[in-house]
Amino acid sequence: MQNSFYAFAEPLEHLKRQGLYRRRRLVEGPQSVLLTVDGQPVVNFCSNDYLGLANHPQVVAAFQTAVNDYGVGSGSAHLICGHSRAHHALETELAEFTNRQRALLFSTGYMANLGVISALVGRGDSVLEDRLNHASLLDGGLLSRANFSRYRHLDSADLQDKLASFRQKALIVSDGVFSMDGDLADLPTLATLAADHHAGLLIDDAHGFGVLGANGGGIVEHFGLTQTEVPILMGTLGKAFGTFGAFVAGSEELIEMLIQKARSYVFTTALPAAVAEATRVSLRLLQTETWRRDKLQQLVARFRSGAQQQGLQLMESFTAIQPVLIGDSQRAVDISNALLRQGFWVSAIRPPTVPAGTARLRITFSADQDEQQVDALLVALTQAMQ
Repeated sequence: MQNSFYAFAEPLEHLKRQGLYRRRRLVEGPQSVLLTVDGQPVVNFCSNDYLGLANHPQVVAAFQTAVNDYGVGSGSAHLICGHSRAHHALETELAEFTNRQRALLFSTGYMANLGVISALVGRGDSVLEDRLNHASLLDGGLLSRANFSRYRHLDSADLQDKLASFRQKALIVSDGVFSMDGDLADLPTLATLAADHHAGLLIDDAHGFGVLGANGGGIVEHFGLTQTEVPILMGTLGKAFGTFGAFVAGSEELIEMLIQKARSYVFTTALPAAVAEATRVSLRLLQTETWRRDKLQQLVARFRSGAQQQGLQLMESFTAIQPVLIGDSQRAVDISNALLRQGFWVSAIRPPTVPAGTARLRITFSADQDEQQVDALLVALTQAMQ
């Protein structure tokens, strides 16, 4: 008799009937605007490589040189033998970039969020999170064993009510730029509430770094805030930086606490030193080649203008993330597939990633795209949605 624990066929089929089944596509060639997907040439409108640095010649050259210097793997965790001079230099430069005392590298953004939250709160404490936070933040709150509560999306009054009801040590957690909606947290209000209630404040700015702020410093720079007002700042390196990994930046004491207590830092292999060296070049390009942010905003504005003329249901976002609300999951998948047949790769985002009834096309922009590609996408969208 078959073990019923492994009877996966029926639930998998149920996902397919609901339009919620996920499939991987095979990508060939370096990450860029022009890709080959499942053997078909496409224009890529679903990457988080916002500044077009993932295949930048200087970044690639830095990686290749560093492989010769350091090899491929880092060998172990940072606290054993995996913390190289390249890692240390990148942490120093990221701290300077974010105007903070120190920064700490993590192997992924998911691991950074799990590690930070569980290191700072636990049983008897409280975590309050925006309802639309990234899964890594929500999981971090749940796994911390602290009292976990979600407030309504961007609803500071709801957050304030929940803060008033807690007497324990509390940590407020929010995305900076929400990854599926493209809207921004009201960071000044969050900072004020955290200060008024003596709560901690963690901001995940994975989709803001490199894109927002005059120097690419992200949402904190966008709002003109400081380390004092936003004490715990997380960023990822696999989006606007174009490489891989993540970091947390803050005070000397915060970073030392994470080194001692963040299990996802202590007990995992360090990212390769060659990635750290490549990221150092990305960080320099991100700051010096300001035209990339300017061009990105021009492409976003062009798309929003054309989409509004076509009557597409856009969401309130001025960032590189431009969702087109569809509603029905299967229809979102059908439109995404129709776009792919026309040579445009646009992801269909469905529950549970987004709330039920809000399936969407998540269109993302890169400084490597051009106006002609944006105009062609708008034409293809019109045809696919008929």
